[in-house]
Amino acid sequence: YEAWDDLVALLSEGDNHQRAMAAQLLANLAAFSDPDKRVLRDGDALLAVTRDRRFVTARHSLLALWKVGLAGDEQRRWVVQALAARFHECAGEKNGTLIRSDIIEDLALLYKAQPDESVRAAALALVAVESDAKYRAKYAAVWRRTLAS
Repeated sequence: YEAWDDLVALLSEGDNHQRAMAAQLLANLAAFSDPDKRVLRDGDALLAVTRDRRFVTARHSLLALWKVGLAGDEQRRWVVQALAARFHECAGEKNGTLIRSDIIEDLALLYKAQPDESVRAAALALVAVESDAKYRAKYAAVWRRTLAS
């Protein structure tokens, strides 16, 4: 926890590299070293980086977010809910389909690490929400490929 608040500050105050690294470090710390569940307190700041003006920063942050779900049931519920909300809101964004693909990958990685039927159900429900058959098939393939790897 010595560095936690500094990392949270970097999520909004740092340059793009610092923001991405802070998000990745916080996700890892949340997974393995957060007995006080600070990630739940600071989750909105962590999630905000997935909307970063620099797409590569947003993507690196998003792809690390699944690790928060390894910390426990409450954190897993939070990350699934946060990813589902992000999935719905990114529909009209530039690179929205790539963001959605990354979210399905996040959920698959979480499910693969800690099989939980609610994670699987949430991911498959998100895939089913996609109205474009081409992207629905793509997201389903991401789910299968991630679980198989």
